[in-house]
Amino acid sequence: MRVAVAQVGSVAGDVEANVRTAVRAVEDAEGAELLVLPELVLTGYALPPPVIAADDERLAPLQAAAVAAGTVVLAGAAIAGEGRPTLSTLAFGGSDVRRVYDKQHLSGDEQHHFVAGEAGTLLDLTSGPVGLATCYDTSFPEHGRAAADAGAVLYAASIAFYAGSEHRRDLYTRARALDNGFFVAVGALLGECGGARFCGGAAIHDPEGRTVAAVPEGEAGVAVAELDLDLVVTTRGLHPMLAERRPLPEVRRSRV
Repeated sequence: MRVAVAQVGSVAGDVEANVRTAVRAVEDAEGAELLVLPELVLTGYALPPPVIAADDERLAPLQAAAVAAGTVVLAGAAIAGEGRPTLSTLAFGGSDVRRVYDKQHLSGDEQHHFVAGEAGTLLDLTSGPVGLATCYDTSFPEHGRAAADAGAVLYAASIAFYAGSEHRRDLYTRARALDNGFFVAVGALLGECGGARFCGGAAIHDPEGRTVAAVPEGEAGVAVAELDLDLVVTTRGLHPMLAERRPLPEVRRSRV
């Protein structure tokens, strides 16, 4: 599986500019089967969020670029709903633009502006199934584990971590790879947006949590890697935590 991850900036509310950024990332993805873009990259990370519909005509250039490249593109946006919007992942490159995942774990003030998703997503690509995550989701081992239990060989995360949280950003995503013996691909927001600064972190990690490709810190760009999915089977055989885990035991109090 050829996978690409993007580390790019976004402008709050300027969908046309953000789509142009995404199209350039598709061009730089070198015909990858999958390209992972950052959280809220299409609408910008700002609260309250600028909101669009999944069929917004301004997204058409990105759909056309994805189809022409033969690439499935995952990009984040705030999507209008009946009440509060969802913090969603859109998939480009198929017969139409599809809303494929809504962030399940909302962080901080996001809880006041969005409604949380109710289910995970396993995206069936030609090379294998991909579990989807958005930023704070990666902080929860159970989220990655649910994707692995459903059959994921790759965990694709779109993130927007604030500057200063680089140590947690990298630890979370590499730990999810090691926990579950699958690849992790991270698309990351970089620079100023909506009054905050974001630290990037676009990278691809192997099933033992080793980084195999990354965009340099502080730079906009795309990283591409060829993933040998047989390594998922090999790693899970060598480090069988996924298969050997036991039901959570009762925790008993004790005095010393």
